[in-house]
Amino acid sequence: MTHAAMMMIPEPWQNDTHMSPEKKAFYQYHSTLMEPWDGPTAIVFTDGKQIGASLDRNGLRPSRYYVTKDDYIIMSSEVGVLDVKPENVLAKERLHPGQMLLIDTVEGRIIPDEEIKNEMAKEKPYKDWVDQHLVELEDVLETAHVDNTDFKSLELRQLAFGYTYEELSKMIQPMVKDGVDPIGSMGYDSPLAVLSKKPQLLYNYFKQLFAQVTNPPIDAIREEVVTAIGTTIGKERDLLNPDPESCRHIHLPYPIINNEELAKLKHNKMEGFKSITLSITFDCSKENQLESALETLFTQADQAIKDGHTLLILSDRDVNGQNAPIPALLAVGGLHHHLIRQGTRTDVSILLESGEPREVHHFSVLLGYGAEAVNPYLVFDSIDGLIQDGLLEDISYIEAVNKYIKSAAKGIMKVLSKMGISTIQSYRGAQIFEAVGISPSVVDKYFTWTTTRIGGVNLETIEKEVRARHKRAYSEQEGVDKALDPGDDLQWRRNGDPHQYNPHTIHMLQNACRSTNYELFKKYTKAINEQSKEQTTLRGLLAFKTGQNSISVDEVEPIEEIVKRFRTGAMSFGSISQEAHETLAIAMNRLGGKSNTGEGGEDPDRFTRDENGDLRRSSIKQVASGRFGVTSHYLVNADEIQIKVAQGAKPGEGGQLPGNKVYPWVAEVRGSTPGVGLISPPPHHDIYSIEDLAELIHDLKNANPSAKVSVKLVAGTGVGTIAAGVAKGRADGIIISGYDGGTGAAARTSIKHTGLPWEIGLAETHQTLLLNNLRNRVTLETDGKLMTGRDVAIAAMLGAEEYAFSTAPLVVLGCIIMRVCHLDTCPVGIATQNPELRKKYMGKPEHVENFMKFIAQEIREIMAELGIRKLDDLIGRTDLLEVNKNIENDKAKQVDLSNLLYKPTSDSQERQYKTKEQDHQLEQSLDQRELLPVSQPAILNGEKVKGTYLVRNIDRVVGTIVGSEISKRYGAKGLPDDTITFDFKGSAGQSFGAFVPNGMTMRLEGDANDYLGKGLSGGKIIVYPPTNADLKADDHIIIGNTTFYGATNGEAYINGIAGERFAVRNSGVKVVVEGVGDHGLEYMTGGVVVNLGKVGKNFAAGMSGGVAYVYDPYGTFSEHCNQEMVLLESVSSQEDVEQLRTLLENHQNYTSSENATFILGNWADEVSKFVKVIPKDYKRMLAAIERVKQDGLTGLDAVMVAFDENKNDKSRVSGK
Repeated sequence: MTHAAMMMIPEPWQNDTHMSPEKKAFYQYHSTLMEPWDGPTAIVFTDGKQIGASLDRNGLRPSRYYVTKDDYIIMSSEVGVLDVKPENVLAKERLHPGQMLLIDTVEGRIIPDEEIKNEMAKEKPYKDWVDQHLVELEDVLETAHVDNTDFKSLELRQLAFGYTYEELSKMIQPMVKDGVDPIGSMGYDSPLAVLSKKPQLLYNYFKQLFAQVTNPPIDAIREEVVTAIGTTIGKERDLLNPDPESCRHIHLPYPIINNEELAKLKHNKMEGFKSITLSITFDCSKENQLESALETLFTQADQAIKDGHTLLILSDRDVNGQNAPIPALLAVGGLHHHLIRQGTRTDVSILLESGEPREVHHFSVLLGYGAEAVNPYLVFDSIDGLIQDGLLEDISYIEAVNKYIKSAAKGIMKVLSKMGISTIQSYRGAQIFEAVGISPSVVDKYFTWTTTRIGGVNLETIEKEVRARHKRAYSEQEGVDKALDPGDDLQWRRNGDPHQYNPHTIHMLQNACRSTNYELFKKYTKAINEQSKEQTTLRGLLAFKTGQNSISVDEVEPIEEIVKRFRTGAMSFGSISQEAHETLAIAMNRLGGKSNTGEGGEDPDRFTRDENGDLRRSSIKQVASGRFGVTSHYLVNADEIQIKVAQGAKPGEGGQLPGNKVYPWVAEVRGSTPGVGLISPPPHHDIYSIEDLAELIHDLKNANPSAKVSVKLVAGTGVGTIAAGVAKGRADGIIISGYDGGTGAAARTSIKHTGLPWEIGLAETHQTLLLNNLRNRVTLETDGKLMTGRDVAIAAMLGAEEYAFSTAPLVVLGCIIMRVCHLDTCPVGIATQNPELRKKYMGKPEHVENFMKFIAQEIREIMAELGIRKLDDLIGRTDLLEVNKNIENDKAKQVDLSNLLYKPTSDSQERQYKTKEQDHQLEQSLDQRELLPVSQPAILNGEKVKGTYLVRNIDRVVGTIVGSEISKRYGAKGLPDDTITFDFKGSAGQSFGAFVPNGMTMRLEGDANDYLGKGLSGGKIIVYPPTNADLKADDHIIIGNTTFYGATNGEAYINGIAGERFAVRNSGVKVVVEGVGDHGLEYMTGGVVVNLGKVGKNFAAGMSGGVAYVYDPYGTFSEHCNQEMVLLESVSSQEDVEQLRTLLENHQNYTSSENATFILGNWADEVSKFVKVIPKDYKRMLAAIERVKQDGLTGLDAVMVAFDENKNDKSRVSGK
């Protein structure tokens, strides 16, 4: 039983330098039998004699337990589920990441994790078996049979596989030069592969899926310790009867292999690794050959397996004038599923030798559909060609290939981490994609079990696209252009695929809105809407059923009402300039619509009206994973609070603002240090499940009871089911973003290939909510390249009642779609903080107002044609849509939109949109029941108030409503310290003290669950064990996971151990604690943390600001610290010593800490045992500011000079 649990849910052993060789060998051996389960999980198991529990490798589920003196053990996801007298508690602990808890009822004891695993590891001689049978790729014998670059045929082969100059210069070159998947911005406005008239690679018909709500994505960079990029190849043996040869595999350090490595595998003579090369080409001199060629491949593979071959190498190296390549993905996926159906898949490994794949997405899809290793030989030949042509300088061929492989592997890891997967082995064959534009007949046979909802191309069309590329390369006809296409994916080209934003449409839109010219605007919308000849969107395939009951436009709901439904998208101050950000806010406030802060916070100066009556305040305050500027004051100044679970440009990913863009004014709003890079984590660390999201919704509703709380999702497979959970979690609104929107910077892989069009996601969400009787509880909003009134009308008919625009308003303000937003070089002063470039900004609120009014007017005209008077009556009316029959595109004609147009039966139009308010049950809270009435003298008159209360785990978000009332009345300043002092006894529920502002002190005698002190905004929190409990503070857990997440100001003193991710994204709180779990202080940007106890692994990962003082009496701390971005120093300066001593004295006073008492009593000796942790960039910037001040500059001038000096410092480490 424990053996099975260890095999299924292993610890992250690959990067653990402290694990014993025996235990590592156990995990290594079993990794050849089964891939790890690495999603969030806490499982409990029993055989009737033993009861066990195990936690996932990254600690993504809370599991707390008590051991009592009368011989009970109580484990749950929360403390406080059963009442236990404090004096009866022997120990309080938690399951650690990857740890196991085992109770043997026969022996009557708890068996420690280490004992269980050591016993299992020594049960068999796993190390000997691994040493004998598991072979490293580098140990396979070299061979002379290596294919070298054929420069003569290079361009011919590039043409055959559809290469473009854009791919060579904008994708492959940067991967070699910079070592990363290239970055882009401003979303994607080219056609889906199924709408493109140009031949498309099969990979482009697949969209990557990603984690949102149901499980978290992970940070493969900062939490690299839990990831594994390596994989193994070889026959998988009997799982139930393992033997020494079960691990007879070859270990590959990367799933991408170079030519030399492939040659070694091809020609190896080792037992158990017999290889065979199978051609994946077809004779293109005959018609309709693709299907028969695939059947031939499957037959050859079956025979190869019977002949004892283990490594099946699928190769298209024999492409020539007669042989065209089978799409590599079709060959891999088809063979993978054929062998599954034959029952022989685990007998072999599928390796691919192909000239076709060259991007991160290509490799990801191949691995997802069964490839175990990929040799993209034409990429390597192309790199050699770039070196020969002088386009890659100062690098050898071998170095360039290695760098490409590493950057591609890093990109693949980012793709799988978006789904919350941390090892390549778990991703292999997992098929985490949706097909967009492929016929079910193709999917069912070659990509079985893949979701495909809109139909699309069949095998005949796929073959036709291969033949088109092949003919272009090998045609002997005179006049055929043999030069590579320039490529049009990233930039508009005159003869390329259409882009919605091109010089013509940009010019018309800007001129129309600047000159209030509705006729010109109609010409712009006609250019976008007319998609009979060239299609760019799914909605372009739809037409209105008009002409039956049309009415006069004068009878339709007025413009002034329609524009109230409009929003501008979430673009942060930091990504765009102050001028652009405030222009959008002013325009939307004038119209009665809403602008959105994005995740960068907002200057409180904008909360009050200007002298001319304009308001620069954004009505929608976004709460994203970075929690920048999210304070109690920020939240109470919202009409709507939007939880951004994902964004269209890069769902499943975090964000990053490099240090050279963190100007002083940006840093001030975000609560960070100028010149120091900022990281937004991929997940919200308080959302690992739908229940967690419901908690955050509740937290924010407590922080501002009058605000609407909405949740932003991105269209993806199953988004309707997720949205139903969000509605049940009592969100007031749901946003469905399309993949093609997103103004933010992201890897180009994400911009193009992750997520789905909003049309699919919106239709699924609306239908699911209707079928579950949830639609009338929430507003439904959509965004993603909404450009015309027609777009909005179709969004309404598919189910949305609110609409957000991002790219279009920026274009109206002057954006010319240069797609360099991430470089801080915006030529029109929008996507930059550079003071000189900002002088070029020409946008005005009136321009945005005109755009919104024009959109509303065009909607009114459409409604009049349809006979609809009120926009509410248009929502969900898919019966007024039909497929456009006048499409001049054979591929697009194969698309089936019946799923989008499905209309669940409904007895009332009022069920199609929000008519009911959610019941947030705030009246049941401890705040409303007891705390708020008692606090009135303090809130109204500033009088001191005290109170003592019992608290239970069902009392969530204690103190937050009281705090919101203080913030509403007194702003960011709050009340004087200790104006309100509450004492609590018991086990506090989740989010105790969340967003508590200045003036509130909350003391807890007992323990607390997750998210304590979330967003702390100036208050004081003190937690200590019960006075009658016989517990050693630094040896028992007292607060849960992800505490002080996004805290901005205040103090905290915790006399006990905290769980995982303590003080994640802390940006200002001073806190003392007696031990922390894994990933402590992750992404911290400010504040001070003093730790007096044990430290988990990966401490200070992504920490870019603030300081920590860690008590390290045994000198082991450095082994647990991620030192990529931080320095470890002694506590030597007078300032450090005084700060540390003051915090320890406070800790002793407030909690009677034995550790603090001992250290202070032996100060001279013990102070030298503290290690100061300070981020490198943070230290450099502080030193630069101090140096400039000594030169006589002060205030902002000093900071700006230091910022400019630091901005160009090449030794900056943040912003990886």
